This record gives sequence, structure tokens and C-alpha cells, in this order.
Amino acid sequence: MVEDDPTLRELLAASLRFAGFEVGTAVDGEAALELAEREPPSLVVLDVMLPDIGGFQVLQRLRRAHGEDLPVVFLTARDSPDDKVDGLSAGGDDYVTKPFRLEELIARIHAVLRRSGRSSGRAAGAPLVVGDLELDPNAHLVTRGGARVELSQTEFKLLRYLMEHADQTVAKSRIVRDVWNHDFGGDPSIVESYVSYLRRKVDRGDRKLIHTVRGVGYVLRTPRS
Repeated sequence: MVEDDPTLRELLAASLRFAGFEVGTAVDGEAALELAEREPPSLVVLDVMLPDIGGFQVLQRLRRAHGEDLPVVFLTARDSPDDKVDGLSAGGDDYVTKPFRLEELIARIHAVLRRSGRSSGRAAGAPLVVGDLELDPNAHLVTRGGARVELSQTEFKLLRYLMEHADQTVAKSRIVRDVWNHDFGGDPSIVESYVSYLRRKVDRGDRKLIHTVRGVGYVLRTPRS
């Protein structure tokens, strides 16, 4: 957790530890980068306004060092819609404005961890394998039958989600909530578009992995030998 206000930093650290998290704290961006190098994080709670390096720049450097899928929750006193858009566009997984209730922050952290797959029993960052399809979250690499598959950031997140729920039918509404944002209010038809993009890139051969469950959603099925 990166927060320059000492009172808030200690309060948040104590509350997160009480909620069951292991917490390391840093007072500024450079200290955060050094801490992350010693103890790679599963999630970062990051103040946008820091005394040395801006939070957005810290996020970029953390992602370069620890993987593009590292979950980050921004904290900020700036609460205009444009500020929130800037934070999410910079790559933040959530954006919490001060003042906030501790219960809200903890709930948002749990939601981000669920969406990232890091609250599951699988080791954080471990490769996902379904048949001859492999996804490496840390390297941001996807291969099918040994051949590299180039995906956009959103396509990568969607494929990772489907692989984490392999052999489970997932409703479109749930995919929208978990992949795009838990409070996203858009049209679930966006899922159809991105599944179509994925199929063109991942399912080009005879053995199809991504299947439509009519009236419900989608399932990525492990192929039978």
C-alpha cells in the first residue's frame, strides 16, 4: 500500500491486516518500487498524488516489473468524472475517492482480486493451460499449439477469465461485470463482439475451445483426448 499521509497509511494497513491481508507499506513512489522488488505484491493500493513520482507513473513501472496483470486500486481526493476516467484509462483496476468507508475499500479490493483470479487457490501469476492453449499472465503471452497468439489487452483479460472458469458456463452479464468492471452498465452484446475476436485468433483450427451456450453465455471446454 502506497500512501504519503502517515495517519491514513497506518489506519489502512491495520484495517487490511485485520481483514486478513498481508500488508507492506510505502510512503512514496520510490519506496513502493523498492518494496515491490523485495516482496512482489498480489495487489497494490496506490495513492495518485505522491510527493516524488505520480501514481500513474508508479503503476507503469510496477506493471513493467511485475506483469501487466498486476491489480492496482487507486486512492485519490480527486473525485471528478474526468479524474476517474484518467485513472481507469491509465490502467487502474478501480478508483476509490477520499473520504471512503474502510468496508468499501476492502470490498473493492476483494472484487478486483476476484476479477484478476488472484483470490483463487491457483498460485498468482501461474500459467493457465487448457488443451494446447496456454496463457502466461506474467509474460502476457498466449500460445496455441506452440504458436504465439497476439491479443489486445481486453481480449487477453477475457481469455484469461474464460480459462480460469474452464468447463464452466459463464453468463454474459457475469462476464461484463467481472472482465469489464463490476459496476459497468453497458450492453452485454460487447461480450459477443470480443468472443468473436477471440475465436478468430484462438479457434482458427478444427478443435474449437470456445463454445456458445444459447440463451446463457459461453464456456471454454477442455478438449477430450
